[in-house]
Amino acid sequence: MNSWSVDFAPMVPHLVFYVGAVLGLGLVVLLFVQRSRGALLRALSLGLLLLALANPTLRQEERESLANIALVVIDESTSQTIAKRPEQAAAIRKDLDTKLAGIPNLEVRWINSSKPTGDGVSGTNLFNDLNSALANTPPDRLAGVIMITDGQVHDIPKSAAALGFDAPVHALLTGEPNEFDRRIEVLKAPRYGIVGSSRDIEVKVVETGRSGRAGERVTLKIRRENQPDETRAAIIGRPITFGMPFPHAGPNIVEIELETAPGELTPANNRVVVAADGVRENLRVLLVSGEPHAGERVWRNLLKSDAAVDLVHFTILRPPEKQDGTPIHQLSLIAFPTRELFSEKIKDFDLIIFDRYQHRDILQLLYYENIARYVEQGGALLVAAGDDFAGPMSLSRTPLSVVLPASPSGRVLETPFKARLSVDGHKHPVTRGLPGAEAQDPTWGRWFRQVDVIPSRGRTVMSGAENKPLLVLDRKGKGRVALMLSDHAWLWARGYDGGGPHTDLLRRLAHWLMKEPDLEEERLIASAKGLKLTVERRSMEERVPPVDVSAPGGETSKVTLEKASDGVWRSTIDVKVPGLYKLQTPGPNGDLHAVAHAGIEDAREMSEVTATDEKLKPLVEQTGGGVFWTRSGSLLSSISAGSVDVPRVSMLANARVLAGSSWLGLKDREAFVTRGVKLTPMFTGILALAALLFMLTVTWWREGK
Repeated sequence: MNSWSVDFAPMVPHLVFYVGAVLGLGLVVLLFVQRSRGALLRALSLGLLLLALANPTLRQEERESLANIALVVIDESTSQTIAKRPEQAAAIRKDLDTKLAGIPNLEVRWINSSKPTGDGVSGTNLFNDLNSALANTPPDRLAGVIMITDGQVHDIPKSAAALGFDAPVHALLTGEPNEFDRRIEVLKAPRYGIVGSSRDIEVKVVETGRSGRAGERVTLKIRRENQPDETRAAIIGRPITFGMPFPHAGPNIVEIELETAPGELTPANNRVVVAADGVRENLRVLLVSGEPHAGERVWRNLLKSDAAVDLVHFTILRPPEKQDGTPIHQLSLIAFPTRELFSEKIKDFDLIIFDRYQHRDILQLLYYENIARYVEQGGALLVAAGDDFAGPMSLSRTPLSVVLPASPSGRVLETPFKARLSVDGHKHPVTRGLPGAEAQDPTWGRWFRQVDVIPSRGRTVMSGAENKPLLVLDRKGKGRVALMLSDHAWLWARGYDGGGPHTDLLRRLAHWLMKEPDLEEERLIASAKGLKLTVERRSMEERVPPVDVSAPGGETSKVTLEKASDGVWRSTIDVKVPGLYKLQTPGPNGDLHAVAHAGIEDAREMSEVTATDEKLKPLVEQTGGGVFWTRSGSLLSSISAGSVDVPRVSMLANARVLAGSSWLGLKDREAFVTRGVKLTPMFTGILALAALLFMLTVTWWREGK
């Protein structure tokens, strides 16, 4: 395509040229006013002189036309998946593709936006994806933007100026006007709660698309963990409050479901899930150390560094048999409050630790009986023993022996050895996966002393010298007991011989004794990402039975788990219905339960699902575009490309109005790229000189008569 134009490049400065032209025009006017002879010829001569000074040039450009670009943004958010909107959107796209393909010199770019992934920003963000596409679109070629959406868009700019382009925006709406829907709105919900307590949840049933429905009674179904479903009555528009219990630490889930009303747009937002973390109050630990030794500070430092632990620590520095004549009033030691600790307040402690403690008549036998009873009723006891456990003053020779899982043989093994995990140790969460244990020969440092014992029950999770038990764990009644049969864990803390994972081991051990859910050896765990449900079983057994899965609608199925590692079985399944899934499986000490909520949760997206033209209309009208409802009466049964009312598309060059009742317009930007330029002088050289001499001669001849 060739384009012709005339350019002027004056031979004198522009100011001089314009001043000369004005003066010349004034002289010509004066000659005509005075009716001077030859005025016309003088004017023509002056005009030719100015034309020669203007230096006109004929410009010939070889241009290549560039295609206009239309961006079509397709809303794939969750609200676009309800009712028959997917089919309607597909029909709109097919019809629009046909119409745009019939427009010459138009490039169409399709943008899929706001498809739920569970990782992105919540809501429908069409303009965010539009901005990403504009980064690769020249503004001078953009003919317009067309959005296929239900109108529920959450990132609409406040003004057209914020768009960054001068082109119309049109909206083709799915759904239909005056749709009806109900949903549950959460007004107040806890984010955490103390284990064993209950906190309030406040919700309200909201109805859109109908008028005068407030006050109608509806039914809510409440599902809680390990409890039967509860039914509650609620009134539309009025808040309702009920309790959320926190039976355990970690995630606690409550699901509220609203009954589906006839003619409702979708039941997908009739269900909400409130998830909150259960936190335990600070755990109280009583640490009683015998005579001071090198490893005493290890336990103290470990427990003091744990923000979840309140530590009470006593060290026996002066046993009753010590007689050195020091007057009582000169002693700065605090008397050991045995009665207060082991009789009055023993139930206030979550864990009692005896660190190299010997029975020296400091505690009466009655107090040992209290500790044994405390364990059987749900308490926890840890005995970190050295050679004291093998001697005549061993704790095994007190009434505490009834809860201890092993008794000393009387031998103390004093030889270098490396602690190793037993078969049960590779399965138990206290020792499973300890750094350095995966090698055939553990990479951690050696210990040098161990008490030889004869186990009577419990599980040996670590062994030491001569393959004798080093760490024994046991459950007694409702409580738990642990025996650490060496006092050399401090060597790991000091880094001797390479050190070892003393922090991991001792912290896990203490928290297992205090019944931390994450350290339970028999546990069922469920988690979900989207519509994929992962089931995990932790067990000390060689095999685990299938897991019963109960779907939100009441359907049940069985899931067979595959072994993932020692003590861990896992399987992932696809589920079809979003909602709360309840899982149950037999365990050695009773049934195990777990819950998980499947489905991509986007409360903002599902809070408003009725189609609307109100949100996009202000911005669209500022750009000169239009908003169009596309649903026709034939959509009641089936949807095809011919059954949607997609407006006619026109390409306009200079129009300001780019939308009508049944048509939408795109702006023809007439963009091009110049491939070549040819310049041809029009009034210079001999031609201009000859013309000037001729006119001057004629003028002189005329005035000479």
